[in-house]
Order: sequence, then C-alpha cells, then structure tokens
Amino acid sequence: MDNVTESRIAARTVAAAGQSEELLTFMVDGKEYAVDVLRVQEIRGWSSPMPIPNTPAYIKGVINIRGDVVPIADLRERLRLPPLAYGSTTVVVVLRVAGKAVGADERVMGVIVDAMSDVTKISAQNIKPPPVFSETQPPLTRGIAILEDKMITILDVDRIFGDEAPGVTGVTVPNG
Repeated sequence: MDNVTESRIAARTVAAAGQSEELLTFMVDGKEYAVDVLRVQEIRGWSSPMPIPNTPAYIKGVINIRGDVVPIADLRERLRLPPLAYGSTTVVVVLRVAGKAVGADERVMGVIVDAMSDVTKISAQNIKPPPVFSETQPPLTRGIAILEDKMITILDVDRIFGDEAPGVTGVTVPNG
C-alpha cells in the first residue's frame, strides 16, 4: 500500500470514529498550518542556531536543548516558500518525528515558523484528505481542516522531516 492510500484510509478511519483532533496551529507565509499537539515537545523563542556545513539549505543548524544537539529546519524553505527574515514573532516548535521503520525510534527536530497561533480542537469530520497531484510524490500534508471562516493545512511531520527527508537526522528518543 502506498503513502497516499495510507493517508486516505487513516483520514476516513478517524472521521468514521467521530473523533476530534487537538492541533497546534501556527502561521507560515500568511497561512495557517497545524501539527498534532501530541508531537510537540516544546515551543521556544527564536535564537540563532549554530550552522552545520554540507546540509540542505532549509536546515539552519543546531541548538542545545538541555544537553541535546537538536537540528533546526526552516519550515518556509522546506515547503519551498520564499524566505523571511526572522523577527520578534519567529518561534521554534520542537517536534518528535517518527522513523519510517516499524519500531523505529523518534527523533527530535526544531521547526522555525513565522508566528504561533493557537491550540485548536477540530472535529474529525471537518478534516479532509489532502489533494493528490502525483502518485510518486505523496503530499507533505495529512489533511485540510475546514472551519467556518478558514482552512488549516495539517502537516505530516514524518514525511516532511522523517527518514526520507533530504539531509535530516535528529536526536534519537527511544520508544517505550
């Protein structure tokens, strides 16, 4: 089964169960994005990371979080959006990213976003599967939340920053 089919089945399963999801929402390029709040380890104010040579352009370097070296990625650049100077509203969302293999350890990764928005609870029936434009390149999103006055793109952090993302490794967090 391919990634696109897995995403659609997961979205239908959650919707059929009548559940809701709690999402951390944030702004990037004037649009609202979200990640599963259970994937968020912490939110930090902006501080410049130490650059690491020979990494993809969207990897801005590493920071020290309580003795761990954590890679920091610019979400704008990873999503191929135009760069923006970091400012007073810029924050780093520290996420746990799963490895692809069954039983693989999680990694910790910091993601630079333009500004924080909120923690939002969204009914599963308001989350639609993302459009598919290519069977060979599954979307980096796992759904689109449709609310009365807006849409929120729900990111698939494992596809964006997991094992298959170019040049990404992070602090390993053992399972269990």
